[in-house]
Amino acid sequence: QVQLVESGGGLVQPGGSLRLSCAASESVYSLEMMGWYRQAPGKERELVATIGVGYNRRYADSVKGRFTIFREDAKNTVYLQMNSLKPEDTAVYYCTVRRESYDYWGQGTQVTVSS
Repeated sequence: QVQLVESGGGLVQPGGSLRLSCAASESVYSLEMMGWYRQAPGKERELVATIGVGYNRRYADSVKGRFTIFREDAKNTVYLQMNSLKPEDTAVYYCTVRRESYDYWGQGTQVTVSS
């Protein structure tokens, strides 16, 4: 069982920035993938960004050029730097990691972009 602790959500104005963090209870070297998904009200959960063990990154088209995913291996932590936020980025953001082909999820953190 991998435990995930998320932080960094909140309320921000359009054009602002937020950084989400997710600390895993296990070494990142035991994880095949770390990433972020989000779910807006009335919508399905969707991929935001992932980073693999080889630091290969994948982004949703809607966030390319605005969001950056990166890891701090010594802290077993993955981050999502979100810049130029838009109201349509409002959602609950979930951290996820994959170990031995099984996906673990965090509790979610609310991000609200509004003036």
